[in-house]
Amino acid sequence: MAAATLNNLWRSLLRLALLTSLALAGACAANEPAFEDGVERERVEIAGRVFQLELALDDAARLRGLSGRDHIDENGGMLFVFPRAQRLGFVMRHCPVPIDIAYLDGAGRVVAMHAMEPEAPQGAGESDNEYEMRLRRYDSRFPAQFAVEVRGGTLEELGLETGDLVRFDVQGLKRRAR
Repeated sequence: MAAATLNNLWRSLLRLALLTSLALAGACAANEPAFEDGVERERVEIAGRVFQLELALDDAARLRGLSGRDHIDENGGMLFVFPRAQRLGFVMRHCPVPIDIAYLDGAGRVVAMHAMEPEAPQGAGESDNEYEMRLRRYDSRFPAQFAVEVRGGTLEELGLETGDLVRFDVQGLKRRAR
């Protein structure tokens, strides 16, 4: 009888351990970034609307940004993450479609916004440096740690204003920025 009770106790403990493991795995999976077509995305809530934004966590991804895109999905765009807050400036490098940008501080609050318009393409005889120098720079004005880029006209449509909070995993992404 004692052996049977001990076996039942072990089975109960194993079941509890298994259920706990499954619950923890489910909780971790809920916080995992979403991947679609091999591209990592983050759920971002802007003025009550949910976006699935591509992540730019390192210098190469931040430099590439949305360059070359001829379309941005209605609830798409990019979330740029920097290792520390700093004054930022973005340009419309090889971007043929209008893009709205919101610069966010380390807490996810909007510090500046711009409606960025496409620039004339790089000319055949224009060096990379000449092209880069003529592009209009859209400045954050204040230190920012994040930048959100979405389809042109979206931020005005949402009524987003300086000081508004954009919701996403701020702390988790700060830890991942390189």
